[in-house]
Amino acid sequence: MADPFFFTWQSQRGARPIELTGGSGAHFETTDGRFLDLGGLIYQMNAGHGHRRIIDAVKAQADRLCVSMPNVTYPEKVALAEALLAKAPEGFNKVFFTLGGSDANENALKIARLVTGRYKVVSRYRSYHGSSMGAVSMTGDWRRTAVEPGLVGAVHVMDLDQEAGELPSGTQIPRTLALEENVAAVILEPIVGANGVLIPPEGYFQAVRSACDEHGALLICDEVLVGFGRTGKFFGFEHQGVVPDMITCGKAITAGYGTLGAVLVHERVARHFDDEVLACGLTHYAHPLGVAAALEAMRVYEDEGLVARAAEMEAPLRAMLQGLIADEPRCRRERVVGLLAAVDFDGDAAYLKRLSSALRERRVHVHVKGEKQLRGPGGALVLSPPLCITVEELQDGVDRIRAAMKEAS
Repeated sequence: MADPFFFTWQSQRGARPIELTGGSGAHFETTDGRFLDLGGLIYQMNAGHGHRRIIDAVKAQADRLCVSMPNVTYPEKVALAEALLAKAPEGFNKVFFTLGGSDANENALKIARLVTGRYKVVSRYRSYHGSSMGAVSMTGDWRRTAVEPGLVGAVHVMDLDQEAGELPSGTQIPRTLALEENVAAVILEPIVGANGVLIPPEGYFQAVRSACDEHGALLICDEVLVGFGRTGKFFGFEHQGVVPDMITCGKAITAGYGTLGAVLVHERVARHFDDEVLACGLTHYAHPLGVAAALEAMRVYEDEGLVARAAEMEAPLRAMLQGLIADEPRCRRERVVGLLAAVDFDGDAAYLKRLSSALRERRVHVHVKGEKQLRGPGGALVLSPPLCITVEELQDGVDRIRAAMKEAS
């Protein structure tokens, strides 16, 4: 009997779902066995599987207050907003809660339109900003083109060295802002995550920030994937030395234990709504269960030193991937920042299919990317393991990848 629901981002015929049954630390359990999670499920499992503190916090919140509505307050909601703002740069003073990363990016754009009176948004090709209609319109990969036409005013730039698989030393965004009129915002992932871990060079974000200031556009940093310690800093933009106007959050804000997102807003933007209507709202805005999960996840990141741990694990992970490249002729280069990494390799669609099957047989979960995501030939493996993973577990995972690649060849 066919499953009575859709599987995302794939054709339904021949789908091979994994049935989850639990997990702990860097592993998740399935009816097929125990998997080593080098993908953090779908990039959100920063605190690890089966974390009792977060689970117990959600249970306690359900007993205390389980339902809410947008324009009310309760202690955990206040505490979470204050905790998030404490991690943001000086000057951020408001939080708009959402249901996840996609609508965090959509509401950030709505805020930018309301504040500037403009309607366009600039983003990059090979970016991913979410699956809802507005967010996917800002996205620069195949998921946008599959459902076009989308949001009016979405402008994309080719800030990518296609052959080198990296962002170039310069950026097209200042020139684009000079040529385009009515640009409300520029939205960028500080480090492109799901589409290949593209790390900007020194000076890149400073040039974008300066251009936004010159042309009156707001800068939105999409931290949905790279935030909450993934890159060895709490937010990815901290590597770039700039201060955005808005910060969007999702995924690891709850470490995967609840449904929540957020837009953190600088006071220079937020003050517009002191007297103007904020025309944004969601039924489950700041839902208590998601808030409880996020609040405890924030405490776990701090108490367990997971952000610093991600930074410390960068060097060992890079060395392991360089060893993989030396052993495997198909592999071309690696990119690593904290516990987020990618390895580019040569291979057609048939090889990617064989590789995915071989990885699954070895019970290792890693994100396999192909031509659609990379906007070019070849493939990439993207790693984003739980931040609690050990060096030994990482090495075990890379060894399994090596064996899978040899079998798939």
